[in-house]
Amino acid sequence: TENVGDRFAEEARKMHYGETDERAIRGSATREQAEALLDEGIEVLPLPALPGTKGTLQ
Repeated sequence: TENVGDRFAEEARKMHYGETDERAIRGSATREQAEALLDEGIEVLPLPALPGTKGTLQ
């Protein structure tokens, strides 16, 4: 997965609306941002942050 950090909501929207290629991403979003994504029909799965996961998970 690609860590997009606090740009998660923005990148998820870009993929959903076809503005960028789909890819596996992870990052952080506020509760409000996650709820807005769900309201827009963008599926997200909130998970707790894991220590030491700054790079790619491959």
